[in-house]
Amino acid sequence: MKFLSSRRRAAGAATLALAAALALTACGSGTTKSAGPVAVVSQQAQNSPYQGTVLAKHFDKPDLVLTDTSGQPFDLRKQTAGKTTLLYFGYTSCPDVCPTTMGDIGVALQKLPADQQAEINVVFVSTDPQVDTPKVLRTWLDSFNKNFIGLTGDLTTVKAAAQSLGILVEDPIVNKDGTVTSTHGAQVLAFQPSDDKAHVVYLSDTSTATFEHDLPLFAKGVAA
Repeated sequence: MKFLSSRRRAAGAATLALAAALALTACGSGTTKSAGPVAVVSQQAQNSPYQGTVLAKHFDKPDLVLTDTSGQPFDLRKQTAGKTTLLYFGYTSCPDVCPTTMGDIGVALQKLPADQQAEINVVFVSTDPQVDTPKVLRTWLDSFNKNFIGLTGDLTTVKAAAQSLGILVEDPIVNKDGTVTSTHGAQVLAFQPSDDKAHVVYLSDTSTATFEHDLPLFAKGVAA
């Protein structure tokens, strides 16, 4: 499968924002869909200690309340306040980019001391809530890290939250063979506790090494 992404970095000082068609990937059918041209994400800050792409525009954490894997309401803003939060939209039956991304983050996170791991939340929001029940989400996430937070719920609410970040999430499509295709932005947004805004983005081709480099910085509260 090919994933649409862009790391074009302008030489000038223009402020560039995320756009809805930023990094679409269609998981589940073996084909890739695109709603349009892939947008430039941001300008890379040359003096940033982070290897991820630093956003020129900082995005607010979505005002989002969904159901967590214990079946309880989870208020994203309130319950992740005070810690770095990595946010990703995807679904458990995705055969490629979703498990790869969660796996890469899980490997990088496990290399940190326990006290630093505790400073980072990883939140996976389902784009296929009809299939991704709390139990399904918990079982799937446990294969990467038992502390990962899984959220599921009303798809319209999920789509609105994603859209506020410039991430496009489309309605899942059930294929003739029974498999599901969910087209969604494949980027991870990193929110820092200093202002609860997204400062760094990671696209679908981000390596494990990049997460291994950046997560200790987040844990220590280093500004992007």
